[in-house]
Amino acid sequence: MMRRFAPALLALTMLAGCAGPAKLAEKSEKQLTKGDMWQAWRLATRALDQAPANPRAKAAARAAATTISEDWQRRIQSIAEADSLAAAQQVLEFAAWRAEAANYTIVMLDPGWADRERALRQMAARVHYQRGTGALAARRPKAAFGEFAEATHFVPGYRDAETRADKAYSRALTRVAFVPFTTAPGEAALGRDLAAGWRDEVAGRLKEPDAHFTRILDSQSVEDAMSVSQLGRTSREQAVRLGREAGADRVVWGAVGPVNAETGLQYFRDTIVRKVVETDDQGKERVRWVEAPIEVVARVRTVNTVLDYEVIATRNGATVAHQRVQRTSVARVVWTSFDPVGELAAYRLVSDPVREANPAHAREVEARFHSVCGEKATLAQVLEARRSARRDDRYERSMLPRVLAGTALVFLQELPPPTDMAYAVLADGWQPLRDDLIKLDPVDDVDLGLPIAADENR
Repeated sequence: MMRRFAPALLALTMLAGCAGPAKLAEKSEKQLTKGDMWQAWRLATRALDQAPANPRAKAAARAAATTISEDWQRRIQSIAEADSLAAAQQVLEFAAWRAEAANYTIVMLDPGWADRERALRQMAARVHYQRGTGALAARRPKAAFGEFAEATHFVPGYRDAETRADKAYSRALTRVAFVPFTTAPGEAALGRDLAAGWRDEVAGRLKEPDAHFTRILDSQSVEDAMSVSQLGRTSREQAVRLGREAGADRVVWGAVGPVNAETGLQYFRDTIVRKVVETDDQGKERVRWVEAPIEVVARVRTVNTVLDYEVIATRNGATVAHQRVQRTSVARVVWTSFDPVGELAAYRLVSDPVREANPAHAREVEARFHSVCGEKATLAQVLEARRSARRDDRYERSMLPRVLAGTALVFLQELPPPTDMAYAVLADGWQPLRDDLIKLDPVDDVDLGLPIAADENR
């Protein structure tokens, strides 16, 4: 039966395919009659995408393109009377559309339009070139680069705009160095690790188009010039000098601390139960609940810390950006001496009969358990941690993310050091610095009130 209908279905499919472009072309004609030239153009090009040789679609595209071209030329002429630069920008957009439209039809232009278009582009290039020259004279290389780039945008190869843009760009580059953040005595590693981590994060995310002129220097160029003592406690004055010696225009310097830590103990003391299923002589299952006392000890450490950072101009030591990053972290480790037997899934905080008879009591027991072990912790997790614990278990820094996430783990009552916790919460504090550098990126030094380098006076 299907074989008999196959030729008919094929014919209908071919007719539907032919009707699609024709229908779109008809809709395009109607839209053009209503005055919606852009909708007419979209419908006509859709028709040509389906059937490039369709005569009606080609005619519809040509009619829509002609109307758009005539309208655009009139608008450009009108705009030019009031704002020639805005008219020149429209010329670029008109030219870009014509390049795309050429895939479908020939776009008709008024006689002499090419000369008028060329004149507007030349005028815009000349204006931006003059502005770039003025910006260079005013010691604004970042602004100058943008103006010279615009000149070549309107007229590729305009005069020596490309050469001047390259020179302006080299002067506009802002090189940023990081130095180890200063810390309390004995915490030098914290300052080094934070500065290095911030540098890597900012360097990886400070890219086009957000930052065009800012470059993050490799930390090695700074550390090579530092003494061993400076690696731990770098003063602000030393940071500026080190940045200058490394060839940086800006230096990021910060101070960590104080790191305040509070540690406390919490206890869960109660009776838990284990579900035991037994089979009697008749083969029937009988459930009984075996009680056992348990004590769970949680050590909780709360760390509060702060990091003040500055972005400092190395030429005169002026602060161009400053923020304070404050953070709090909480770490919890759990320990119990209770030694579970059998399947851990058989253990409950309360038995099923007690839960059914007194749900309020069950909720109270669970609330006390979670207040000690953490909201995400379960009795099975605590018992599993106890069963898998070794006598030589020790805290390792790789465990820190799990601890701060609130996971119930057994560390033999060993908590992360306060410095590790401070590092963990300050390590992601680089976002405000990145935002500061992005804001500063397009601003010339003279507009920040900073002194100008000698080579920029030429």
